[in-house]
Amino acid sequence: MRILFATGNADKINEAAQILKELGHSVEQLMSEAERIEFDEPKNLGLEGVALSKIEQARAMIEGTESADCAILVEDSGIFLDAYDEWPGANSSDVEQELGLDGILDLLTEEQDRGAEYRAVAVLALGERVWKTSGVCRGRISAEKLGDNGFGYDPIFIPDAGDGRTFGQMLAASKNLISHRRAAMQALAELLKTPSK
Repeated sequence: MRILFATGNADKINEAAQILKELGHSVEQLMSEAERIEFDEPKNLGLEGVALSKIEQARAMIEGTESADCAILVEDSGIFLDAYDEWPGANSSDVEQELGLDGILDLLTEEQDRGAEYRAVAVLALGERVWKTSGVCRGRISAEKLGDNGFGYDPIFIPDAGDGRTFGQMLAASKNLISHRRAAMQALAELLKTPSK
């Protein structure tokens, strides 16, 4: 199956391509005339709601084109702090821009629960069929920013499955082995392996 990934992030495309090519699928970037595709994101609907909305917008983009019979892939993710109910979640990027990582660290006192998790939702649509999966990476928020790798909250997120370093201190290859996004993509690969009933 030819899969068009609705993202501008080359790392996401490479990761999805690596996982899904083992099943004989090709993954490439959803192209448009504009250099960057801007989607409306109904963040009040949560990660899955945002992903499903992007799927519908991407389908509308390719309707009537030679790509109309391709599958569309969307992935949306966010971080969730245990000290705050389901926050920042789908608003993670906006919150980071408004407060910065230092602002996030200032919100968490020493007494507060520093547990956190990255969550990812992957949605693949082909014709009337829609596959939805999710992935989680549990961890905690560090006391300070550590590392320059990655993006977003990576310099303050220490994964439980890691060796005590933040995602920001890890090379991409190490992070990708345990990331929420990889878990969602692997779950998607498993779903695609399962014969339809």
